[in-house]
Amino acid sequence: MPYRIRPDRPFREEVVSVGCEQLQRAIASLEDQPQGVHEAIHEARKKFKRVRSLYRLVALDQKDWRTAENIRLRDAARTLSVVRDATALIETIVYLDNHALNDDERTALSQARSALTTRRDTLALAETDLPAKVDAAICACREAIASLETASFPNSPRKAAKLLGKGWKKGLARGRTALEECHRSVHEEVFHDLRKATQAYWMNLSLLRDVWPSAMHAKRAEAKRLVDTLGHEHDLALLVDLLDRESGLIGGETFSHLLGAIIRQQQELRRAALELAQEVLAEAPTRESRIIESLWFAAATE
Repeated sequence: MPYRIRPDRPFREEVVSVGCEQLQRAIASLEDQPQGVHEAIHEARKKFKRVRSLYRLVALDQKDWRTAENIRLRDAARTLSVVRDATALIETIVYLDNHALNDDERTALSQARSALTTRRDTLALAETDLPAKVDAAICACREAIASLETASFPNSPRKAAKLLGKGWKKGLARGRTALEECHRSVHEEVFHDLRKATQAYWMNLSLLRDVWPSAMHAKRAEAKRLVDTLGHEHDLALLVDLLDRESGLIGGETFSHLLGAIIRQQQELRRAALELAQEVLAEAPTRESRIIESLWFAAATE
């Protein structure tokens, strides 16, 4: 089942079906591991993000339940993050290599990739409890499914429309606030907030794609471009943070060339992200949420 809520079906059934499907896929990935345990973890964590985003949209009036389920899935993802995050840093070096300006930078990136690969392999060998963590994450998914199957959501089209409108307004307002902060500050945390907000907005566009397919398709494509741009920026920030914390990992001239490449590309990504975000998040949250509410109600009652 695609990641979407169809307006021509009972709302509660759709929410439960979408959430359970994502959690079942996470379980299947962690159990089967067709491309190895670390790729399975990566896939499961993506499913956790989708479910958490779903809850932010549809469970605004169930704060205690939403908070508890958010914590459950957040903690499950964190326990599985060590080696996957180390692998993501290597992928960031590969990304940077495509933007290197000269041989000095390419040499520095090659050496950094070797050092980060050694670090990742060392972490993997030390993580002897990973099978137990995977089993615990699978149990968390099954508990989340059981909880979702007993959760209360409205089936009335009008109530569902109002609920979606409220969730949409809050999510878009979060993105607009984060964008304003990014224009006032260069701190990494504000760009991370913008990334999380736009990722949630992109997922919301996917969830409600059927209420206005043509417009949603275009908006989803633009939002995905923004998510990818901010994702690369965030990866570079994590790389800088690691280099600061583990100062002996890469040193000397290699460090200088590497840092220069990171800063240059990070600045370019931030410029592009802010420009794109002005378009993606252009609509006023109140107005757009009212449109979503009206579109849902019309599609659900036609």
